[in-house]
Amino acid sequence: MQYNAVKGFKDILPGQMGAWNRIESEAKRIFEIFGFREIRIPILEKADLFIRGIGRETDVVSKEMYTFQDRKGTYLAMRPEATASVLRAYIEHKLYEGSSIQKLFTIGPMFRYERPQKGRRRQFHQINTEIIGDPGPRIDSELVYMIMMLFSSLKINDISLNINSLGCPKCREPFRIKLRDYLKDHYEELCPDCRRRMDTNPLRVFDCKVKTCNEVMEDAPVMLDFLCDDCSNHFHTFMSDLKGLNVDFVVNSHLMRGLDYYAKTTFEVQTRNLGAQNAIAGGGRYDGLIKELGGPDYPAIGFAIGMERIAELLNESGYQGKDTLDLFMIPLGKEAEDKVFIWLQKLRDAGIRCDMEYRSVGLKAQMKHADRLNAKKVFIVGEDELEKGKGILRDMATKEQIEISLTDPINEIISA
Repeated sequence: MQYNAVKGFKDILPGQMGAWNRIESEAKRIFEIFGFREIRIPILEKADLFIRGIGRETDVVSKEMYTFQDRKGTYLAMRPEATASVLRAYIEHKLYEGSSIQKLFTIGPMFRYERPQKGRRRQFHQINTEIIGDPGPRIDSELVYMIMMLFSSLKINDISLNINSLGCPKCREPFRIKLRDYLKDHYEELCPDCRRRMDTNPLRVFDCKVKTCNEVMEDAPVMLDFLCDDCSNHFHTFMSDLKGLNVDFVVNSHLMRGLDYYAKTTFEVQTRNLGAQNAIAGGGRYDGLIKELGGPDYPAIGFAIGMERIAELLNESGYQGKDTLDLFMIPLGKEAEDKVFIWLQKLRDAGIRCDMEYRSVGLKAQMKHADRLNAKKVFIVGEDELEKGKGILRDMATKEQIEISLTDPINEIISA
């Protein structure tokens, strides 16, 4: 019987890892420039953490979370997003006692039971950052600037930054009432899901992909018309700082996030090159969430980047992230194999990425193996080379060859 991967779960093969490694290394490099530190969080959490943090009526919690009971009857969930887990760790380990401002990032898999399609899987990977303790709005614009800096570094072009404000509890409740009244007037035009959302979470109707719902929402009230003075000032300062940093953006009054904890600043980076799944990064402010999860009442802001989608954009742009070997050793004959095996390990001790073929095969087969491994150079040693005391070092790109003394081949290869 042959086994295949579970639907919605994909292998990341060696030939694809170049783009993934590039994304992770650039993210870590840039985040460290901005003072972020890495944190690693468990895949499993108590389900209530996400129900309380994300919102019971969100699609993520009500439809998409992988939940189960362990042997003691505790309900657990495979993490559908990272923010709630990072904040749980922040509260549990009292990281707020070390510094009033914490900048944290994490990279890893998330899990949601969704319909698999281009740019969307049931196991997907995210890069997440969180800044805890700064009320903004200046830190909001700095965070967005960092995202755009990362995409620029990765040469991800043809993207647009959409921004909005979701207000605060003070100004959002009048908006929810107005929006709910508007939706009631258009009840018959809404899909079944949006009829349900109308009472439980009316802001989610803005995200519906059904055409009739989209048409209804074109004339719907928007949060920007209901902002209190504090939220309005916050949003205008945020926009002013982005302009000062020469970051282009579009004010999208229909932009909502799929999780209940967002407030004030929200943003999304979109591309036209991935079809319906056009968001490659998104986030915003969640000032009340830490208190809701049992911690101090500290403000916070964060974002998530979808790694599968970025990797796809890199591959479509022609990124060549091939793994390479510095050197492939080619022994011909038993005596040469014995010597080359020892030299191989000494070269590895010196930090040289190298390998050899352990089967006794001919030169042609070994050269093909070296080519498949993208070796930069090969070192050929056979009976004739042993007799002369000189091996052949061949550059695979230029085809140039030089002789290397077998008296001290390690140092000569390293210096060649």
